Amino acid sequence: MSRILNLINSHMRRDLAACRGVVLPIRTICCTSRKQTQEGDASSALRKRWKDTADTVIIGGGCVGVSVAYHLAKGGVKDVVLLEKSELTAGSTWHAAGLTTYYHPGINVKKVHYDSIKLYETLEAETGQAVGFHQPGSVRIASTPARVDEMKYQMTRTHWHVTEQYLIGPDKVHELFPLLNIDKVLAGLYTPGDGHIDPYSLTMAMAAGARMYGAQIYNPAPVTALTPTADGNWDVQTPHGTIRANRIVNATGFWAREVGKMIGFEHPTIPVHHQYVVTATVPEVKALKTELPVIRDLEGSYYLRQERDGLLFGPYEKMEKMVLQDSWVRDGVPPGFGKELFESDLDRIMEHVEMAMDMVPVLKEADIINIVSGPITYTPDLLPMVGPHQGVRNYWTAIGFGYGVIHAGGIGKFLSDWIRTGEPPYDLIECDPNRYSKWADVPFMCAKARESYGFNNVVGYPKEERFAGRPTYRTSGVYELLKDKASMGFHAGWEQPHWFYKPGDDIGYKPSFQRTNWFGPVGRECKLVMEKVGVIDLTPFAKFIVKGTDSHKLLDRLFANTMPKVGLTNISHMLTPTGRVFAEVTITQVAPGEFLLITGSGSEGHDLRWIEAEAADGGYDVDISNVTDDIGVLGIAGPNSRKVLQKLTDEDLSDAGFKFLHCKSIQLAGVPVRAIRISYTGELGWELYIEQKDMAAVYKAMMEAGKDEGIDNFGTYAMSSLRLEKGFRGWGAEMNCDTNPLEAGLDYFIKLNKPADFIGKAALQEIKRKGLKRKLSYITLDTDDIDPEGNETIWHNGKVVGNTTSGAYSYSSQQSLAFAYLPLELCSVGQKVEVELLGRKYPAMVIQEPLVLTEPTRTRLQKKAMGKA
Repeated sequence: MSRILNLINSHMRRDLAACRGVVLPIRTICCTSRKQTQEGDASSALRKRWKDTADTVIIGGGCVGVSVAYHLAKGGVKDVVLLEKSELTAGSTWHAAGLTTYYHPGINVKKVHYDSIKLYETLEAETGQAVGFHQPGSVRIASTPARVDEMKYQMTRTHWHVTEQYLIGPDKVHELFPLLNIDKVLAGLYTPGDGHIDPYSLTMAMAAGARMYGAQIYNPAPVTALTPTADGNWDVQTPHGTIRANRIVNATGFWAREVGKMIGFEHPTIPVHHQYVVTATVPEVKALKTELPVIRDLEGSYYLRQERDGLLFGPYEKMEKMVLQDSWVRDGVPPGFGKELFESDLDRIMEHVEMAMDMVPVLKEADIINIVSGPITYTPDLLPMVGPHQGVRNYWTAIGFGYGVIHAGGIGKFLSDWIRTGEPPYDLIECDPNRYSKWADVPFMCAKARESYGFNNVVGYPKEERFAGRPTYRTSGVYELLKDKASMGFHAGWEQPHWFYKPGDDIGYKPSFQRTNWFGPVGRECKLVMEKVGVIDLTPFAKFIVKGTDSHKLLDRLFANTMPKVGLTNISHMLTPTGRVFAEVTITQVAPGEFLLITGSGSEGHDLRWIEAEAADGGYDVDISNVTDDIGVLGIAGPNSRKVLQKLTDEDLSDAGFKFLHCKSIQLAGVPVRAIRISYTGELGWELYIEQKDMAAVYKAMMEAGKDEGIDNFGTYAMSSLRLEKGFRGWGAEMNCDTNPLEAGLDYFIKLNKPADFIGKAALQEIKRKGLKRKLSYITLDTDDIDPEGNETIWHNGKVVGNTTSGAYSYSSQQSLAFAYLPLELCSVGQKVEVELLGRKYPAMVIQEPLVLTEPTRTRLQKKAMGKA
């Protein structure tokens, strides 16, 4: 047996380091009492003058909270106060492994990592405080063909970003990490500039910077209560006194739930046990002339880096072995817990230890000096919750960080910029705290956190689905009828069919980087909608009712389009103050002063918070209600859709009787339905808004009535292909907080001449005056067994010139299709470029949009031609 295995059990409980506290088992910690100074005045207890008011109070003194304070103060915000319950770095920061990387599989979070590293590179010179930053680079190891494909996939999503990243072969991997056994190594993803930093020193340097720029840091200063005031401010209560703040930021790590509960929120965050092992000096490591890069053995599911002249490695156990500290969710964090650890449990990680010894053989003879087992915080999807929270004014969160050290610098900058300017500096909706609501309950949270930890290093495929904790209570009125007939997707807690099975199909979820088992069935569904009639469950759409004396005035301020008249519908956009697209919403005025707003499932809380904030800040007399869970939605589309519906209603559904973008309340099979003539497929169609309890009855009636017309189901994959063929833009892809509506080709929906001074109007006028530098283009690709997804790199003459935003296969024209942002000089029809997919550059060409005309346009042209005849 190797030396490391012999030694491992004798090092179950060791001090991490003299400066990092004492390792205690959780049973001891639970009995430890809080040791806080709670008598005497604040000045004597804190040794500094207490502030009664503040612009921003940050709660929590880990690396994230301190970063927020640093960036706000440096940005010129006066009266920034940070409250820490015990001492800075207590919680998860002090015991973190401190890894830093530019890499992230998501497009937007890459920017967070970039900003963090760029800050850490200069922080020591700025503050005079050493941070212990090492940048030897990192290598992600691929030892399976699927993993190599994943790395190629990630390369094309990185080339249009500013960070360096290289796909390298086994020889280069071995050159960078000469202690590696490369027998199983097929490739590596090398990122220069990656490395690790000392979390304690980093936090103290940012704290020094925050104080240098005028922020106040109080500790020990636990928050005991949070009380909102009528004008949107907060009274923050502590044993030392109360601070009146314009806003508060919850950055309390694994105490986030307890702080949230003070104001009625159950934040879906949970502590997870994470272990890593530190060795004594390894002679082979000490003999090296340069520091080893950090490696991530993805099949072994661990990271490994050099720690002085030894090694540090940390595994992520499989979901059946990992441990949640779920008692803290139930009972709260034990009083006094701060710089303590859990008992280590090597049995859980032995499988990974053995794989690490196989990959890095010198580990077999290494002595263990520390085994660290501490709490880190997970959300259900492993991404943090960052930004202002819906449902209460001026409450911000920076919580749920499983990787707080690499996120801290960038998130501090992101939040500071948003607070100071009134809008996010770039799109980061995947981290929006409002992506969760009551459906993310404790059982769901625990199941997803376990899954996310256990799946930490699984291959990340396009269109990824994970199934733990599903379904939630958010199932539509037709879910039971459809669940066994379709491959289901998960959207904001809802189950929604992606594609439907037929006899002979290869069924189930089978992810791939190429076309996979859904490709043929989706083509069948597109043909159905184009030639006959299909039905789709659109219940996950978010639905709000805005009504009241000032409803029209509020919406005219929020949206760049004019408001529709009673019974009419339009597409409208909310813009940021600098003229970027914050949201796309379908608006219908269903009665005088009463508006139905429909937005995407993933934008529900995001959009609702923006609307509520403007209503409150502007003092509008309106009532805003979220009716998403109450109302089901069925879409019916295709040339035979009118025939099917007409069998079920006495309402005139002809072109003259029910025009495009009109809304009516009708009876359908005896059920009250609000029908809007619109379809995101671009074909003849209606959206039917129905009470959930009546949804199944209406669905069954339509399917029965449509038998002779060839009716069947279709899913969201087909809808995506059809909308691309019609040239329909999608929020979150073609438009978001990184784009303005003019470059996105949304001019038709932007009414710069309307009297109302809508948010972003002045900025957009200035953008128009200066002219655009890029434009959304419509391109076709010559591919083989692969199609664009979006966020791929576009090349021209050997240089990166842009990126795709979304893509799919066009079954109508039998070719791949995508939207892409290109510089103006490359936007002309006929312009040839290349799109990178899985390491190959495929020929592409800009074409005139749309590829397929919408049904209303086809009908209008047919009538015009008949008139001329």
